[in-house]
Amino acid sequence: MDSVRVRWASGRQFVGWDSAGHGVVMDASATYKGEGSGARPVELVLYALGGCTAMDVVSVLEKKRQHPTSIELEIEGVQREDDFPHYYERINVHYVVRGADVTGAAVGRAIELSEQKYCSVKGMFGDHVTVTTSFEVNGPDENA
Repeated sequence: MDSVRVRWASGRQFVGWDSAGHGVVMDASATYKGEGSGARPVELVLYALGGCTAMDVVSVLEKKRQHPTSIELEIEGVQREDDFPHYYERINVHYVVRGADVTGAAVGRAIELSEQKYCSVKGMFGDHVTVTTSFEVNGPDENA
């Protein structure tokens, strides 16, 4: 079983940590009486989706004997505004994968497997959240 703790620091700022001691600071924007000193809690959903699917993609590419040198995701979420709760209705995940021998077919399949089978975070969204994906594959990093 996973567990985390969350403690109120001040204002709208909260600090969370897991059993291994990894921490995260959450805060609201000034509009909502916060200081913007941390990620908004709902944004952590985007971080979680990105981390989950990126780990899947790396794992699948390694099994396919592909050798990415970097993977970066750009994740954008559009929240529902007309009623509470303001959950993300639409999320787009764009993957930028670099590697000399990485193929678009392998990346596409890795993303598909993550979406349909492996990513636990995506699996929790249900039908009311639309997740779209896109990707690009580039050669090796120039700074590598």
